Amino acid sequence: MSLDSLPTLREALEAHGLWARKSFGQHFLLDLNITRKIARLAQVGDGDHVIEVGPGPGGLTRALLETGARVTAIEKDERFAPLLQEVADASDRLTLVFGDALKADEAAIAGDQPAHLVSNLPYNVGTPLLIKWLTGPWTPRSLTLMFQREVADRITEGPGEDAYGRLGVIVQATCRAQRVMDAPARAFTPPPKVDSAVVRLEPLANRPSPERLDALQRITAAAFGQRRKMLRSSLKVLGGEDLIAAAGLDPQARAEVVPVAGFLALADAWLTRR
Repeated sequence: MSLDSLPTLREALEAHGLWARKSFGQHFLLDLNITRKIARLAQVGDGDHVIEVGPGPGGLTRALLETGARVTAIEKDERFAPLLQEVADASDRLTLVFGDALKADEAAIAGDQPAHLVSNLPYNVGTPLLIKWLTGPWTPRSLTLMFQREVADRITEGPGEDAYGRLGVIVQATCRAQRVMDAPARAFTPPPKVDSAVVRLEPLANRPSPERLDALQRITAAAFGQRRKMLRSSLKVLGGEDLIAAAGLDPQARAEVVPVAGFLALADAWLTRR
């Protein structure tokens, strides 16, 4: 059997009596034109190792395998085991792992070789997974991920823009981030209530140390927890005006206008004062 001989995704879903589970945040991409475009945007090919989370019926999985990449697919919903096994039988470059991606050890999965992350992420765990990958001990080679469009905005927008917040600061402190594709709700089965977008992230060579990232998370949690207040109020519990002065920022500024470099300066000042 080859990938070309596999039944269509709709045929496979019908044959196995499968449907999307709302509790898992599942929305299937069945259009191979879209999944192939995502694979192209991921810039993967022969010899590359890709980790995919939430493959579901395997639409994006098939497109990634077509590039010549090796794919490790992590799926929580074991209903998809027989269907995904059919794809694995058609390609010796697919490895299946059944379990919770939030608990997965990506470093062990990747081994000694760098791995890319490419995924149409389940809506209900997309943000926690992203934070795990950006602040944890393992660093992917690149991340090409589908999110709800409002989450994509939070990832890519900058100071002074409506969606700029804690997530954007953490992402942009660790990666170059770009929204590379929009996907309307009608592209999915079943259609979600919101549109989606694909974001491509390239980890920075000089990403902050784990200690600095932990400090950044503390600072941004306090600052954006009261985003309409001035920094001198929202950061009072972490050092207030003395901390802000040490970072060279205006104590009357609000979090929503402070650039990523400003938050890193706050994190550095907080570490120095500990």
